[in-house]
Amino acid sequence: MSWKAFLKTLFHIALTLLGVAVVVFFLMRVVPGDPVAMMIPPGAGPEDIAHLRAFYGLDKPIPEQFGIWLWHAVQGDFGVSISLKQDVLGLILERLPATLELGFTALTLAVVAGGLLGIMAAAGQGSWLASAIDGVTAFCQAIPDFLWGLIFILLFGVLWMWLPISGRVDPTIAFDAHTGFYFFESLLRGRWDVTASVVLHSMAPAVALGIPVSAMIARVLRASILEALSSDYVLLARLKGMSGTRVLWVEALPNAITPTLQLTGVQFAFMLGGTVLIERLFSYPGIGGLAINAVIARDLPLIQGIVLTFALLFVLINLLVEVLTLAINPRLRSST
Repeated sequence: MSWKAFLKTLFHIALTLLGVAVVVFFLMRVVPGDPVAMMIPPGAGPEDIAHLRAFYGLDKPIPEQFGIWLWHAVQGDFGVSISLKQDVLGLILERLPATLELGFTALTLAVVAGGLLGIMAAAGQGSWLASAIDGVTAFCQAIPDFLWGLIFILLFGVLWMWLPISGRVDPTIAFDAHTGFYFFESLLRGRWDVTASVVLHSMAPAVALGIPVSAMIARVLRASILEALSSDYVLLARLKGMSGTRVLWVEALPNAITPTLQLTGVQFAFMLGGTVLIERLFSYPGIGGLAINAVIARDLPLIQGIVLTFALLFVLINLLVEVLTLAINPRLRSST
């Protein structure tokens, strides 16, 4: 990627974030309901209400409110949460590691399972195994992640009680994570009890998030491999006497990864958004529960900060996917 293309990408990122900020800010202020009215104690007078509105900047015209908020936001100040009375950025950074850890766990499971199923289905094209994989992936993709979460809560948390269905780590374990990334920090510090507890607590929500994505990866990878197997360079490799297994892994698979990688990046971004419901179902202490509570309380600064955080994650993931795609397939660099 050239410097010109990189700067153009950064401009598009800034423009996207600005657009998201404008839409969310103005949309939250035209929705019926007054966040200050939900905060005032019984018996509060007009002066108390006016003081609260002035404190949160809600007494100014909406365009002026947006200008003030945007000026502070670019400096890393997203304001103070109306419902929690804490710094918005601090609240988000406190919960973000849990959401990212859950998302990466789900993505890893989805890539491994979806990749293996896709390769097996392509290698066994026309066999009963390929038909079975097609049926399983279609079934898994048809059920949304939150429904998988409810199923796992019923099966593994109520009927069989194989897995914990709430929290992020066993509450009886004392562990002070400095970074918020419990899994990686516990590995580095040799706290295997914490690592095992984190894995057990994240297994059900991560699998619930990953199942639909793994099905989608399997179907796209299978179609990409079959398309690559019918190409001229693969036919030439077969004529040279290359075995079917070598053709699949050396010739077809590397060229089938690009569309699968692009899909995986997009799905990972949507997966992080899907953690909102999953975290709520499993009482997982990430951004999801924080977002739902903020919406219920009409906590405008917190909602704006969370939405902007998700938007930033989305564009950064897309940028990373673009860089990885160019690294894997250098022929695409000439078109950027």
